[in-house]
Amino acid sequence: MRLIYLVLFLTSLLHALPFTLVKHEASQSEGSTLFVIGGIHGNEPGSYYAASILTQYYTITKGNLWVIPNLNHKSIMLNSRGINGDMNRKFADIDADDADFPIVDELKKIIIDPRVDLILNLHDGHGFYRKEYKNTIFNPGAWGQTCVIDQISLDGDHIYKDMNKIASAVSQELNGGLIENHHCFDVRNTNTRFDDEAMKHSLTFYAINHNKPAFAIETSKNLPTLEEKVFYQLRAIEGYMRYMGISYQRSFELTPENLNTILKINGNVTINNNIYLNLENLRADLSFVPLKSKQNDSHFTHPLGGMIQEGKKISLYVGNQKITSITPSIHADTSGAEKLIVEVDGQKQELAFAKEYLVAADISVINNSSIRTNIIGFTCKGKKDESNIKVSLKDLDPKYSIDKDAKIYRAEFYRGNDFFGMVLIHFK
Repeated sequence: MRLIYLVLFLTSLLHALPFTLVKHEASQSEGSTLFVIGGIHGNEPGSYYAASILTQYYTITKGNLWVIPNLNHKSIMLNSRGINGDMNRKFADIDADDADFPIVDELKKIIIDPRVDLILNLHDGHGFYRKEYKNTIFNPGAWGQTCVIDQISLDGDHIYKDMNKIASAVSQELNGGLIENHHCFDVRNTNTRFDDEAMKHSLTFYAINHNKPAFAIETSKNLPTLEEKVFYQLRAIEGYMRYMGISYQRSFELTPENLNTILKINGNVTINNNIYLNLENLRADLSFVPLKSKQNDSHFTHPLGGMIQEGKKISLYVGNQKITSITPSIHADTSGAEKLIVEVDGQKQELAFAKEYLVAADISVINNSSIRTNIIGFTCKGKKDESNIKVSLKDLDPKYSIDKDAKIYRAEFYRGNDFFGMVLIHFK
């Protein structure tokens, strides 16, 4: 199995945030390809968290799975349906000066790729769909717990042309493992061509007009927890994979309890290749983090990680959850060939920036170069350079830790007044 990451835009504080296409491929030439899209609406977390779990925890052993977990990334972080309007109403026609144009245009190219056999657009929808009206939550106008189709079947020939048959089979399978009986799934046919003018502008109808079978999975916004939404999204996606003959393995048992644990994992971020932050248990505010005045590049290990400028602060997100807000200290970003040695619990090794060092007793940066060490939270009278000093946890002021448990501290390195790099010191 090959895991391929294709980033379609550069990450920058001053430019459009990226979406990422992840390809889990057992074979490019054999088997069907399922294309899953999460996050077209930024206020529907069941969709994009399910897609992100697909990218991280699934292995494809037969066939191919393509996933975009973070399509409308800035809207996801701001928990907005669409900061530039409804992206799912821009596929029939979109102005070139629309802020969403680059995303929609690139996505259309992937949709019509001849290797794509079937498309799933993930959503969370209001209420629980019922063919007969019961109340404001259970009624024919609700979208939740449905496999949505735009029409019964494709007009042209296609191996998966009978969309009603496929959606019915997946819905029936889902109803065999419900958390609560009222969570049952059904097929909702919007009959878009004749009955739904708005849906004519949607992603799925665009795909159908290019002879690509496309479905929406709608889990209910009225489900009580995020893990339940993700549970049903993943079960539905797995149902479509089985129908297509796509074989997979996942590294966990699919239960709401296990998903609750997975959804709390935020991973880490590297900024400008010289700053590293562990996003687990991070303080809500970090002060005087040395960043460039513009074009701060970031790499998150979580597919939904991102950073945006919010006033004078820079905020780090995973999905719609703000992890921390950074008050930056602007520095020129320098580079050089200086090599530093770090001694951790008596063991020497070459220091690497953007890394976390686990320390049981003490740590010392051994430095004979022009680089100055500044350990945030440590003070040694008369010493501007804190190199060549053994530092233990008791020597540090807890209010300067970056984590809530006061175990992790920043060590920053400067050439003169210019920032050079940073590591984390993590006391066990």
